Amino acid sequence: MADESQRPIIVKRIKKGHGGHHGGAWKIAYADFVTAMMAFFLLMWLLGSTSAGALSGISQYFQMPLKLALQGGEGAGDATAVIPGGGTDLTRQSGQVKRGNPDPASGQKRAELSKLQQRIQQKLQQKMEQSAVLKSFKDQVKLEMTPEGLRIQLIDEQNRPMFQSGGALPMEHTRVLLQEIGRELNEVTNKISISGHTDATRFAGAATGYTNWELSADRANAARRELIAGGMLDEKVLRVVGLASADPLNKQNVFSSENRRIAIVILNEETESQIRGQGPVAEAAPVAAAAAGAPAAP
Repeated sequence: MADESQRPIIVKRIKKGHGGHHGGAWKIAYADFVTAMMAFFLLMWLLGSTSAGALSGISQYFQMPLKLALQGGEGAGDATAVIPGGGTDLTRQSGQVKRGNPDPASGQKRAELSKLQQRIQQKLQQKMEQSAVLKSFKDQVKLEMTPEGLRIQLIDEQNRPMFQSGGALPMEHTRVLLQEIGRELNEVTNKISISGHTDATRFAGAATGYTNWELSADRANAARRELIAGGMLDEKVLRVVGLASADPLNKQNVFSSENRRIAIVILNEETESQIRGQGPVAEAAPVAAAAAGAPAAP
């Protein structure tokens, strides 16, 4: 009995094992979900605060027109945006899609104008070769194609000026040349621009208020009258300006005689539209001012 009371009591404890560490994967998933929800609500807020025009512009920007996708432009250099047909201004739709795909009719019209201008250039060169009076002055007539159109420049030489010194009265050979040019200008429907230029020599009697600005404007107007006398229609003239010495032909020597010139430009449509968009151009000074007593000048 005593032996039984002294027997050791054995208590069995079952240790329940726990699974391994689960890690933080659920935290990453939850963070992704919260970030996505924040981005979604931010997008909704932006869309709600953006105007309808801006939204439409954004939509157009990210669209690739089917015509451009299938046909493309006339060359690799036609692309003006990374996305074909896209524009640079997201809020505007007009003109954005067509920018990389020029209108064939417009291109054909420009090509026809270029041919007409080249034909006028050839005719004037032929007339100068055939005329004994004009042939000796052919080096003073410069014809060139510019981004604005065909530009015809009548340039002074040191001993053979185009106008009387200090005045707006053209020399006889200048009148003949301008009238010959006027007869040819009616072959194109385009408007023309006439600008007068002087060198940088200042008038001795500047106190009278008559400067190179008035002189260049008067000479441009005198050239306009001679063109009309040669047969050019008066309504072809879009702009007559005097630029004084602001745009020298010889930038290295602003006092050079070649800076004294008359420039006649047969304007292309783009340049004509730009000029019309600038509003009214300041009127040239009346030629009467030149006759009133302009001091000695270039």
